[in-house]
This record gives sequence, structure tokens and C-alpha cells, in this order.
Amino acid sequence: MALDAEGVWCEAAVDLAWASGRAALFLDRDGVIVEEVDYLHRVEDLALLPGAAELIAQANQAGIPVAVVTNQAGIGRGYFGWDEFHNVQAELTRRLEAAGARVDLTLACPHYPEHPDRKPNPGMFRKAARMAGLDLARSWAVGDKASDLEAARAAGLAGGVLVLTGHGLQHEAAAAAIGTPAFRVLVRPSVADTFWLLRELAQS
Repeated sequence: MALDAEGVWCEAAVDLAWASGRAALFLDRDGVIVEEVDYLHRVEDLALLPGAAELIAQANQAGIPVAVVTNQAGIGRGYFGWDEFHNVQAELTRRLEAAGARVDLTLACPHYPEHPDRKPNPGMFRKAARMAGLDLARSWAVGDKASDLEAARAAGLAGGVLVLTGHGLQHEAAAAAIGTPAFRVLVRPSVADTFWLLRELAQS
């Protein structure tokens, strides 16, 4: 298993030397890339959201590293285990590959309720940066919860996008309050409305 010393899943799909010094696109998984299912752990419940594979594929083509950072409290609560997580990830990888898309780096924190790597804490973002030499100050994150954006801001990212899929509608007001002059916060209907981010990342 791809677990680090803190029990956090840290998996690179490819040699990440090429990503050093680049701005990355950080994506939450549930509610952003795939449909929100409470404690997703069955392959048959996996469904890609429209636009997700296309966004990732275009990021790949533009040389923008793509990292998934996801809380997986269901593991910490004993609802399912790493084997189930791995099976879902393998199927997600297969479906993305079929669409010409690749996630470069996946980090998943099972700890609940508190841990430095669990969003809204920035640990997973910082681990991703160390693993691939990413430039966090020029990177952006997309999530469906205020905690996704809080973690991105704490990690020193340039900005975050709240999508209204998943839990997004319930977090819109909280997300708006997270923005600062140094951390831009925007709200979009779904990941299909974030393709402009690729230009932002490529030009930063």
C-alpha cells in the first residue's frame, strides 16, 4: 500500500521529476471528480461528473500537474478499509485513462476527527508539494466544501474554486468568507465550469 509514516495514502502515478517548480491543479475527489456518495467505497457506486475527465486531460496536455487530495474519514471510522479505497481508485484511474486523462498524484487522509493532514489542515497539500516539487504559491484548488478551500489557503495556494456539486450548495457562504487579497475564492456550478483555471495555471 502507498501509506506514509502518518498513515496517509500518497501515490504517484508517474515519475514526478517533470513537475518540479510547476503550478498544480489540486482537486477534491468526492463531489468534484465523482458524484458524492456517502463514504464511497463500492466500485458500482462510482460515477464521473461531467467535465471532470476532460479537465484533467487538458491539464495533462498543458503540462499542469494534477493532484487529488481527499479526506477519507470512512476508513478512520471503520466503515471500510484501504482495500475498498484502492478498488475505487483503480476503477477511477481506468475510467480516466479511457478518456485520455491521468491524475499524477493522489493523497488520501483517513484520520478523524483531527489530524494535520485532514482538511481543513494543509498537510496533504504540503506533502504533495514535497513529493513533486510543486509551486504551491501559484497553484489552485477545486473543492465542494469550505474545508477544501481553507486547507488550500493555509497551504499558501493562489486561490480556490468552490463547485456547487456535492456539498457545494451548503458551503457557498462559508467559502466566500475564506477569500483574502492573497487567496482568491470563486464559485462555479461544477468542475465543467473551471476550464479557465488551466489558462490561469499555465500563465502564472
